[in-house]
Amino acid sequence: MLYSLMKFLFSVFFTVFFRADIRGRENIPKDGPVILAANHMSNFDPPFLACFLERPVCYMAKLELFEHPVFGLAIRACHAFPVKRGAADRGAIKAAIQVLKSGKVLGLFPEGTRSRTGKMGKAEAGIGLIAAMTGAPVVPACIIGTDRIGRFPKLRLLIGKPIHFEGNRKDKDMLAAFSQSVMTHVIALKEGAAFKK
Repeated sequence: MLYSLMKFLFSVFFTVFFRADIRGRENIPKDGPVILAANHMSNFDPPFLACFLERPVCYMAKLELFEHPVFGLAIRACHAFPVKRGAADRGAIKAAIQVLKSGKVLGLFPEGTRSRTGKMGKAEAGIGLIAAMTGAPVVPACIIGTDRIGRFPKLRLLIGKPIHFEGNRKDKDMLAAFSQSVMTHVIALKEGAAFKK
């Protein structure tokens, strides 16, 4: 219930103040496991990525956010689960895999952290590993404008077609290459949007 309320409030907020423009929602499978992978520039990215979609989105969130009793309870109600930053967190990987095995949508930011410059960074290998271990399709998404949120820009969300990991899940080079290919698709969405302006 809290998720539905927050989804409604954020959708109104982003529509009224930021003229939100969402493209490609039809590219998200209507059921089954999905990894929704987007660039990350702002704390507003998780709600913006999720609030206009029909399916709920589950996120990894840094462990420190769960330490606040009220906020921690709220983000848990919104399907978030904790991850330790700066170290391999097998628990978080297992939780992410469980989300997908349950047939849900997992929201991931392949860069692992927010970009401070607005430019997209290199992808970490985790998304490739999760995709390889679950067979879930990865849907690339590009968020545009949240790095300038204080200036009330027009926000855009562009969602691409699903891609799949095909290869040996034990091959670290293949996993890293697939992870980076996800970011390549996200960058292509942004460049395509710039070209259409």
